[in-house]
Amino acid sequence: MAADTFEGPEVRAAVGVVRGTREAGVSVFRGIPFAEPPVGALRFAAPRPVRGWAGVRSAVSYGPPPVQGGALGMAARSSAEPGDDWLTVNVWSPEPGPGAGLPVMVWIQGGAYTVGMSGLPEYDGARLAGDGGVVVVTFNYRVGLEGFGQIEGAPANRGLLDQVTALEWVRDNIRAFGGDPDRVTVFGQSAGGGSVAALLAMPRAAGLFRRAVAQSVQGTYFSPELAADIAAACAAELGLRPTVADLSAVAPAELSAAADLVGSRSVQWERRWGGRLTQRSILFSPVVEGDVLPVTPWQALADGAGRDVDLLVGHTRDEQRLLTVLDGLLGQVTPEQAATALDVFAPGPHGGRRYRDGFPAAGPDELYELVQSDWLFRMPSLHLARARAAGGGRAHVYELTWPAPGMDGVFGACHGLDVPLVFGNLDRGQPAALIGESPSPEAVTLSARMRAAWTAFAADGDPGWPAYDGERRLVRLFDAHPTVAVYPEETSRLIWQDHTFPVLTLMGR
Repeated sequence: MAADTFEGPEVRAAVGVVRGTREAGVSVFRGIPFAEPPVGALRFAAPRPVRGWAGVRSAVSYGPPPVQGGALGMAARSSAEPGDDWLTVNVWSPEPGPGAGLPVMVWIQGGAYTVGMSGLPEYDGARLAGDGGVVVVTFNYRVGLEGFGQIEGAPANRGLLDQVTALEWVRDNIRAFGGDPDRVTVFGQSAGGGSVAALLAMPRAAGLFRRAVAQSVQGTYFSPELAADIAAACAAELGLRPTVADLSAVAPAELSAAADLVGSRSVQWERRWGGRLTQRSILFSPVVEGDVLPVTPWQALADGAGRDVDLLVGHTRDEQRLLTVLDGLLGQVTPEQAATALDVFAPGPHGGRRYRDGFPAAGPDELYELVQSDWLFRMPSLHLARARAAGGGRAHVYELTWPAPGMDGVFGACHGLDVPLVFGNLDRGQPAALIGESPSPEAVTLSARMRAAWTAFAADGDPGWPAYDGERRLVRLFDAHPTVAVYPEETSRLIWQDHTFPVLTLMGR
């Protein structure tokens, strides 16, 4: 039973007793290990479930984040919080105790499979848990070379295996925190959405969750050969081979720095890795190697994998806009840059022409953003719903069309805007800058609607609008006044309708 004492609530989980805090009306438990530290003999190994402990373990602080690269200042942040107990979970519960039986929502953060940590303020689960009557779980998983590098002597997809181990911890322990292990929903955004899609295709994840929410699915999945070639380039920066024997002696921070160097010069590898990856500096993604991840998520779902798992999937309207702003290209895209983007990212031999014909009024900026939004996030998300329907399952689709008001509205409905809206954290963390210094009543209302849809879906599989099908193509449009309408990106849908999103390989696209 949970005991709410002056020292904080205590929960007796299967792994041992933990004592947390009480915040914003919910019980919070941070930094609970779900696997042994992946260092020493366990470095580059599959995660080993944590051993239990005697006594009461304090669970009031986030565990140290996994060492990672330098994007968005994450390298500095991870080095500022040292420690090797990277693989920890955090739990927010409105009603801890084995009898509550609440739905459980397990968050997988994004970060291009290169950065990411569960302790960021934007992922605080208090509002989502308290308002929605759900138990919220976040966790760390290995990223970059530690989690996704194809290293000789190591299992592939260690980051995905970390995610499976976290879900196994939820299965075995969440009842004590007030959750129902038979009503677990995984939800994630960007690389987290790509991870959710991968979990749907993974035999090792079968039975660990009942529902899935995939937000802005990152559509990149690598062949073993491509992943190994990228790992070899990273190891070569240190004069080493991409083997466990060579890399185990290298400090994780040094290894991440080497990958950053390769990423900064990735265009020189275009003839080997393809323009799509090198122009976007994408070095890490799940590897379709036939075991942990047998096939791509689209093929797996079309073949009927996990058809009993309810799916909610969608994207923002202006996915690429945030990345354009960060690159300093907003309003600065040249016709030549737009032409290159169309040539590299559009599908098929005449894809670029189809974009120009389909969007005749679009200038270089719009074409540049449209094709990259479609390739990396929008069409992978839509095609996941289409594959689920083809495989005999059900999927609900949404698009976030509400433009972010921050920074004079330059971001539009950009990548990442859904994160503060879904968590309700409109005034904290980096994504809060999209909302503005003082959240408007409109933002507060929209956030409440999205949280209500997500938690209703977690409770019973119905977010409040019809399932997607190939004939009506009805989706929820989240705006100041949400509506249900025909999927609005019809031109893009037609351009991409015959594309299969294959495994990305060496010397090809």
